[in-house]
Amino acid sequence: MNRRLASAGAALLLAAVAFAGVAVAQDHLLRLTPPEIAALNQGGATAGTSGVTGIRTTVLYGDPTKAGPYTIALQVPPNTRIAAHGHRDDRTAVVIAGLWRFGYGRKADAALVKALPPGSFYSEPAGVDHFAMTGPEGASVYISGYGPTSTDYVEAGDAPKP
Repeated sequence: MNRRLASAGAALLLAAVAFAGVAVAQDHLLRLTPPEIAALNQGGATAGTSGVTGIRTTVLYGDPTKAGPYTIALQVPPNTRIAAHGHRDDRTAVVIAGLWRFGYGRKADAALVKALPPGSFYSEPAGVDHFAMTGPEGASVYISGYGPTSTDYVEAGDAPKP
């Protein structure tokens, strides 16, 4: 009898855990069209961004200030320069629109830039310094990582002032 009770209890526990897993997974289901993304709350400098004036940031998923996965959308205006900086988390990104000029290094050097058109993918490994710039067309980029994130400028004087 005790074995049957234990088995029934274990089965109920497994069912509850499975159900809770489905409920949690349901909370993370997300499908957004471009108009729905445009309607989300947009801000300026937020966690995981360069903090450069004029860049609009939208959190698409998660919270970059907390542990866990996140995705942010950056809309970078024309003729913007972002000085060399790094992040404490590994990140990947996809260029959505415009032309994103991206490079790795401790100084924003045009010779190190690769022009990335829409559909391009790149990585920002944790602690690896990088920089970016836009031309007359600006750019939109989706960046994903696992927070909490940070933005650490190579030269403290390059960090945007609030």
